[in-house]
Amino acid sequence: MVFWVFGYGSLVWNPGFEYDEKVIGFIKDYRRVFDLACIDHRGTPEDPARTCTLEHIEGAVCWGAAYCVRGSPEKERAAMQYLERRECEYDQKTLVDFFKETDTLRPALSGVIVFTSTPDKVSNKYYLGPAPLEEMAWQIATAVGPCGNNRDYLFLLEKAMFDIGHEDDLVIELANEVRKVLGTMAKEKKLVGSPLKPLKSQTQKKQLRWIYSCRLCNPNMNHSRLYYSWREGFELFLFDTKCIIMFQQ
Repeated sequence: MVFWVFGYGSLVWNPGFEYDEKVIGFIKDYRRVFDLACIDHRGTPEDPARTCTLEHIEGAVCWGAAYCVRGSPEKERAAMQYLERRECEYDQKTLVDFFKETDTLRPALSGVIVFTSTPDKVSNKYYLGPAPLEEMAWQIATAVGPCGNNRDYLFLLEKAMFDIGHEDDLVIELANEVRKVLGTMAKEKKLVGSPLKPLKSQTQKKQLRWIYSCRLCNPNMNHSRLYYSWREGFELFLFDTKCIIMFQQ
C-alpha cells in the first residue's frame, strides 16, 4: 500500500508526518494563490489569515514537494488523518499528475493527492477570493493565530521555494509588499510611542502630574520625545534630558 501527496504551502517546509520519500517537482494547470482563509492556525475567525490554495489555469505550473507514504495500513491511515486535520480548510482532495524537472512531458507519478478548495464563497466558507495586493499584504502582516502569525507562513514559504530552486513570483511580490507594511507599522509605532495604559491608582496620577510639572525646569524638552512604559510599577522615561525619572510602587 502506498500514497503520494503534493504539498505547495507549509507542507513544502514542514510536512509534520512520517513519510518515506520526498521528491521536488511540479503539477500542471494550477497556480498558487492566497485566497483561502485560515482561522485556527495562523489566524482567527475575527481576523483570518490568508494561506495558499490552487487556482486552475491552463498552462500554469505549481512547484512543490511530493511525499510518499508506504507501509502498513495503520501508517497510511495515521498520515492521512493527520493531513485531513491539518488541511481542514480545504474541502477537496484532487488527484493530479506530478512531474520532475528532468522530464516535463511525461508524469513521474499519477494519482497524487493534493488538497484544494472550491473557489466559491457560498459553498466554501473558507474561500476569501482574490484581493488587491496591498489589501492581502495588510491582512497577512497583521493576522495571528495559535500556530503563529500569518507573515511567518509567507516568509517561510518564500524561503522554501528559494531552497528548492523554484521561486514563485507571486510569493516574492506578496512577501515584499508585506515587508513594506511591516516597515510602515514600525515607523508609525516609533513615532507614536508605546501605547498608553490606564493609570491604576491615584498615586500614579499624582506622580504623572508631578513629572509633567518638572517640564517647567526644561521648557525646551520636545513632547514628541516623551516615552512611557509600565513594568512592575509606573515608569516614565524622559529622553533628550540628562536624567531618567523612575517611580516604583
